[in-house]
Amino acid sequence: MDAGSSLFAHIEDLQGDLPWGSFLDAGTGTHSIRWVSSLSTERWVAVTGATAHAIQVRDAVEAVRRPQDRLIVANWADPELLEDERFDTVLADYLIGAVEGFAPYFQGAMFARLRALTARRFYLVGLEPYVAQDPATEAGRLVWEIGRFRDACLLLAGERPYREYPMRWVLDRMAEAGFRAIAARRFPIRYQARFVNSQIDMCASRIALLADPALASALTARGEALRARALAFAAREGGIRHGFDYVIAAEPA
Repeated sequence: MDAGSSLFAHIEDLQGDLPWGSFLDAGTGTHSIRWVSSLSTERWVAVTGATAHAIQVRDAVEAVRRPQDRLIVANWADPELLEDERFDTVLADYLIGAVEGFAPYFQGAMFARLRALTARRFYLVGLEPYVAQDPATEAGRLVWEIGRFRDACLLLAGERPYREYPMRWVLDRMAEAGFRAIAARRFPIRYQARFVNSQIDMCASRIALLADPALASALTARGEALRARALAFAAREGGIRHGFDYVIAAEPA
């Protein structure tokens, strides 16, 4: 079972015998929508801010999508988005970090928006930030360097990096919005070659857009050096152990 699947399995354990009912996947992706579409829901609504991403999500579940299921391309900064709807279950799967790319500085307001939509149970999956401080371990420094290199390439290409938030900050904002946390758990991360390659490959497509060939060449060399170091470490140590994901379950207070 991969890390994402184990997080969803934990959510299923937390849900227990409580019916899923109507389900909102507030920041959908191909991974989350495959899981949501496998549940016994009455209906689901999935929201994404990117049209290209929506096409991937649609294709991932087209064979099992029911007439009552909806996929929406929209921005959570729009106050009219789903304003008259309520859902028994709401999932924010890495949504708070991703909001930065679509509605910068809106993260705090997101919790009030999601609280207004939640009738019964709210689940949040997040990633503890790992680019803010230089870690003390070799594994941590590798992940830190990759994250900072990725963010630098995104900024140079005119894009906004994700902005992850600590679990403590999220719990405080949830309480302020009217949620009562009923469970919170951290899951240690062991990054593998797939993570390393996906991050460096993402940078390569952005570097190709740069107008300065000398800068592009230097960044490419830096990325490939990082890739080689990280892949060698992962092969030697069975992965790169650093940081954690977290899952929070809450109900309307």
